[in-house]
Amino acid sequence: MNNGKPNWWSRPSSAPEAARIPAPPPSGDGDGDFPLPAPHPPTTPPAPAPEPAGTDLRAAEPAGADARAAEAEAEATGTGPQAPEPVAAGSPDPAPSVVLTKGEPRDPAPEEVPHVQDPAPAPAPQAQPQTQAQPLHAPDEYRTPPYGEPGPWAPAPPVQRPPAPVPPHQQGPVPPHPQGPAPWTQYDPWGVGGPALPPPPAKRSRKGLAVAGALVFALITGVIGGGIGAYVERNGGLTTVELPQSDAKDTGRAPESVAGIAASALPGVVTLHVRGGGSSGTGTGFVLDTKGHILTNNHVVDGARSSADISVTFSSGETARAKLVGKDTGYDLAVVQVTGVSGLKPLPLGNSDGVRVGDPVVAIGAPFDLSNTVTSGIISAKERPITAGGEKGDGSDVSYVDALQTDAPINPGNSGGPLLDSKARVIGINSAIRAAGGSGGDGEGGGASQPGSIGLGFAIPINQGKRVAEELINTGKATHPVIGVSLDMQYSGDGARVGQKGKDGTASVTPGGPAAKAGLRPGDVITKVDGQRVHNGEELIVKIRAHRPGDRLELTLERDGKELTKTLTLGSSQGT
Repeated sequence: MNNGKPNWWSRPSSAPEAARIPAPPPSGDGDGDFPLPAPHPPTTPPAPAPEPAGTDLRAAEPAGADARAAEAEAEATGTGPQAPEPVAAGSPDPAPSVVLTKGEPRDPAPEEVPHVQDPAPAPAPQAQPQTQAQPLHAPDEYRTPPYGEPGPWAPAPPVQRPPAPVPPHQQGPVPPHPQGPAPWTQYDPWGVGGPALPPPPAKRSRKGLAVAGALVFALITGVIGGGIGAYVERNGGLTTVELPQSDAKDTGRAPESVAGIAASALPGVVTLHVRGGGSSGTGTGFVLDTKGHILTNNHVVDGARSSADISVTFSSGETARAKLVGKDTGYDLAVVQVTGVSGLKPLPLGNSDGVRVGDPVVAIGAPFDLSNTVTSGIISAKERPITAGGEKGDGSDVSYVDALQTDAPINPGNSGGPLLDSKARVIGINSAIRAAGGSGGDGEGGGASQPGSIGLGFAIPINQGKRVAEELINTGKATHPVIGVSLDMQYSGDGARVGQKGKDGTASVTPGGPAAKAGLRPGDVITKVDGQRVHNGEELIVKIRAHRPGDRLELTLERDGKELTKTLTLGSSQGT
């Protein structure tokens, strides 16, 4: 209510109330209007849509100018709305009137709208004389405007608006809607109490589409850029990489360089493969002359029984069979010969007496069957007395070498290969290495706890090798220089002591031999040879075999606490 005036339209809710309204009498001329019956409410009203929470069921429908004029006229004539009369106890409840709001029409819930009593029927109007003009209709107790205006059967259409969602947890009565005009929403003039129309679909914002497109574009360009960056980082650019390179025509090397020495010597180095005695081995040799003679170690070819057991491969890859010419166990040297091979390149021989410690050297061989392997180093020491062999146990296969020591890597398979000086001349024959375990070993690693090189390699001086090779080629046998004494190999003192008895009980000093002629006696201890100290019998043998038969030696010895010097001429014995 607003200032005591109703601000909504109301219509009868049941047919009996409309029937109590008296119909106006017909006009005198018979052409008057006929009375219109009150409209009956629909038998089954449409199911009302749920009212959103907070909606005021008493919200007024905005009235136009005509409605306000009708209310003013009704108040002036005294036909305004009457207050509802109370209903007597026990009387049937009249059908409640339906209140229209700014939403969809619906039946009020008991807890939301109080029960509204129908107004009491108005008293029948008094009969009027025929001469007085009668109104078309009897006074409307609901102050319905005159005919032609909206009547009780034509309520003002409600303004529709979409219902607001009700949270599922909200309980209790709906609070009243705040006063004031409600916002205008979509209106369907033909709709009758149906559910509110769904709001039109929201238009997609062009700004949102632009932002999404920009993000997609940024993502794609980032992936492509990252791929290009990774490719450039790995490959150095988008174009083909071409690195600068020097001219390959520059192949010359200084003759004294390792490359120059190797280029000069490799054509004269060979690899030997030997089978025999139930075993096989690999070694190295080098060409001595154009007749096909090749010098190598005795332990390389010792197992061969015939020419069919020895195969020689040259640096060019050509292979030929070789025959054994001669060998010597005491010097650990052997000579084989190939035939029918042209283009042989003999290696020049140097002089091992002119070698000095620290001179650069190059070793060539086939370590572990890797042919034409080149290593380099220096001369570490000279006249290093070593012994090799001794597998037979009787000493017949022991080699005594007054060796050149080198740190050039020498491994099994290097045995018999050349040790070259800076002018590509042979100054030694690689024969033995010292293993890490402390025991000596030859080029095949015999007797060594570690067969690999540790920088302690030993080579037979070429001066000794040349003499033995010449004897083997010319006679098939080599001679050994001797002094004619038997040594006590069990003596633990410093020096080499002459034994009391010789082998098989014979005299320890050979009668008529070089030692007997120089005045040596059993029990004498030899301490020096040509002024070089010797510490045991093996070193004395090495020093003697470093000379040729017929050479003169000066021996220093101790006898009964006195030091004596004796000079003798070396004799000769046949080697094995």
